[in-house]
Amino acid sequence: MPLNMTKGVTEISQQVYQLHMTIFWICCAIGAVVFGIMFWSIIRHRKARGVQPASFHESTKIEILWTAIPVVILIVMAIPATNTLIAMDDTTDADVTVLVTGSQWKWHYKYLDHEVEYFSLLATPREQISNKLAKGENYLLEVDRPLVIPTGKKVRFLMTSDDVIHSWWVPAFAIKKDANPGFINEAWTRVDEPGLYRGQCAELCGKDHGFMPIVVIAKTPEDYQAWVTQEETRIATAKAAERELLAMNMSMEELMSTGERVYQGWCVACHQIAGTGLPGIFPPLKGSQLILTDRAAHIDILVNGKPGTAMQAFGQQLSLKELAAVITYTRNAFDNNTGDTVQAADVFAVQQGKGE
Repeated sequence: MPLNMTKGVTEISQQVYQLHMTIFWICCAIGAVVFGIMFWSIIRHRKARGVQPASFHESTKIEILWTAIPVVILIVMAIPATNTLIAMDDTTDADVTVLVTGSQWKWHYKYLDHEVEYFSLLATPREQISNKLAKGENYLLEVDRPLVIPTGKKVRFLMTSDDVIHSWWVPAFAIKKDANPGFINEAWTRVDEPGLYRGQCAELCGKDHGFMPIVVIAKTPEDYQAWVTQEETRIATAKAAERELLAMNMSMEELMSTGERVYQGWCVACHQIAGTGLPGIFPPLKGSQLILTDRAAHIDILVNGKPGTAMQAFGQQLSLKELAAVITYTRNAFDNNTGDTVQAADVFAVQQGKGE
């Protein structure tokens, strides 16, 4: 049945499915009995047959019966439901722990057992969203960097949020947990076979709620360990490159090219492709006086955000190169044309509290 709950790929997801089907058939049986008795009574005791209504008031036996039967049914349903809920919440003895942080509108994954962390963003091209290209097979369900977990291992997820309430939902794992700001929720899974599994945010978290997908790749323990080693090396190399970048000046062409890519991945959802923003919600970048006249404030708001607004602090989300590039891009795109560049050293100075 295409509309039914999926069986999933984990022991817990299949346990949830069996519980769902058990309750479903109990409800079907109750419905059949209740409606059967009702229609039988209507047909057999209709006025056309000359049946006279019985005259009685209260019946202790009937009242005990129609109270006892539902209680027994509820107990029968509660026992497997309780066992399943206890199993779903048992996050002890995990082999891998991942901190999952939601923010508008992306996921951040941090492996607490390794020096690996990164953001996962929607990878569906904006041209598909704006109907300029045909929709792909996994439209709005593809990301630039999926979450990677090992097969045959218990993976524990810690869910939280940077801003509003999100919900991390992967149907194949039977996981759907809210990510609440200031709180930690837990879930876990154990996937036995390698594969790729998709999900999405299941909470109405803002205007781009539908653009917050989840992709999980399960790898064999050997492939997973190789991936972890590769990621740790990549992150260490990137940090070393950033230190070297502080002594270098990137060209305007490089800054604009990189900046456009970063803008389309991180900024376009709020400020729009042409920098016009959304009136009354997100300010326009085109013709912005802050951008045109206050270079230091422009860098600061990208690095530290603006409290009380939807403008996030990107100082820990983007690299120095990406920050410098996207600031340069917005200062010279959308007919702003300031003609100046922002280098990694300028951004680093603001991060260290030594800006202009």
